[in-house]
Amino acid sequence: MFYERTIERTLRSLSETFPVTLLTGPRQVGKTTLLSKMAEGSRKIVSLDNPTIRALAKSEPELFLQRYAPPVLIDEIQYVPELFEYIKVYVDAHKINGDFWLTGSQTFHTMKHVTESLAGRVGVVRMLGLSNSEIMGKHNPPFAVEPDTLIKRAGEINAMNIGDIFSRIFKGSMPRLYEVDNMDREAYFESYLETYISRDIRDLSQIADEMAFLNFIGIVAARTATNVNYDVLSAEAGISAPTAKQWLSVLVSSGLAALIPAYSNNALKRVVKAPRMYFLDTGLCAYILRWPNAEVLERGAMGGAFFETWVVSEIYKSYINNGKRPPLYFYRDGNKKEIDIIISAASTVNPIEIKKSSAPKDAVKNFSVLKPIEGEADDEDMFSGASHLKTTIGTGAVICMSADVMPIDKKNWYVPAWII
Repeated sequence: MFYERTIERTLRSLSETFPVTLLTGPRQVGKTTLLSKMAEGSRKIVSLDNPTIRALAKSEPELFLQRYAPPVLIDEIQYVPELFEYIKVYVDAHKINGDFWLTGSQTFHTMKHVTESLAGRVGVVRMLGLSNSEIMGKHNPPFAVEPDTLIKRAGEINAMNIGDIFSRIFKGSMPRLYEVDNMDREAYFESYLETYISRDIRDLSQIADEMAFLNFIGIVAARTATNVNYDVLSAEAGISAPTAKQWLSVLVSSGLAALIPAYSNNALKRVVKAPRMYFLDTGLCAYILRWPNAEVLERGAMGGAFFETWVVSEIYKSYINNGKRPPLYFYRDGNKKEIDIIISAASTVNPIEIKKSSAPKDAVKNFSVLKPIEGEADDEDMFSGASHLKTTIGTGAVICMSADVMPIDKKNWYVPAWII
């Protein structure tokens, strides 16, 4: 079964704008499947995963581009970075938008060569695993706290109960687990980790000890939905704090984890500046931590952390899938007051709390910490250039297991997790 992907619209738009379109992202999230489907009957398709074709591309790049002349889809471009210079020469000579579609899994390698060789000639798109809306056959815009839109959306899809959601959390977002009936989940994730370590990580100079790095992945998984503390990560992993920072950046670059930066504003005092980390595929995270099934995970000590991780990853993907940078932040201050997510767009911020219960009480109490940033700039502010500090606090939301989109008060709403 093929799942339609929301990001297809962004890919077509970039292909009409740039000579080269590069689709990056973690392994097995459906990059090749999507672009191959889009390319059917309209362009050649070649994979550099094939050792014979890869040898030709390395030894005779000009001959390779003659044999696979544009329009062409070149899969796994990271295996032959030498091609980027020849693609640059080709597109500079022909100047035809949409000539090259490329895919690459090793983002940390691929992006280095792209920025060096194809700057201004390439549109780059990130792709992650299936979103909940894609699984349900919906293609929503980036998540925004707009009650009318959310009410309409709630009426268009089937509600999910807590068991349904944790089944999805436990399964994760890898397309193959949904496209193939009775897939052995444990065997799949075991193979995924082995491939990730052996093919994406092994040739990185900053990863000298593969087993230590695999252990580090488990430590990050166990700390999903927590603030980053490199000293703690390094102590648990038995590595230095700089190495922990470097290794976490590898997980972020390869799309396995995301860092949500702290929200800051000069009007706010004692703000904790460390980012918050999330493991983007909850199924892989649950496998690494050896949770046996969805029911035990839901009732377990990490049930709330997994629920928050899933919600944040769904909001995060809603922006990525529409070709946009997620404008997501979180808040924590020296008094330990937290706001799980803040969407900051233009001059408006929308505070969001995430709770596993159906109608959590006092969930919006910490939203008041944002009051100092709100208000119209006065003459003194305008004169001093501080007017950019003044921001509107928009509608707030508590994403939870509510049965419907319901008002909490004039400013805030309960939002069911299954509609995000």
